[in-house]
Amino acid sequence: MMATMKHMGRGSLIDRLAAQVGSREMAVGLLQQRGHLYPGSERLTPEGQKRNMMTAEERAIDRASKRANKPESAFKYDPKTNRAIRK
Repeated sequence: MMATMKHMGRGSLIDRLAAQVGSREMAVGLLQQRGHLYPGSERLTPEGQKRNMMTAEERAIDRASKRANKPESAFKYDPKTNRAIRK
């Protein structure tokens, strides 16, 4: 938990996921599968650049908004769980 708290800001997509899953190698593999990194590299795709420029809060709210098909303004962020919940 504390390891991920220092990677909350913009530009820390890989570092935050690495702290969450316990390995940079695993994080890179996941981001490549999601299309956020080009295969076989740590270079961000355009979608990866977009996600990387979001904070952890913005990414959580974006995920929840897409999942629920509701506007982002309908959610608030809980940093303890890294989840966005409905207001």
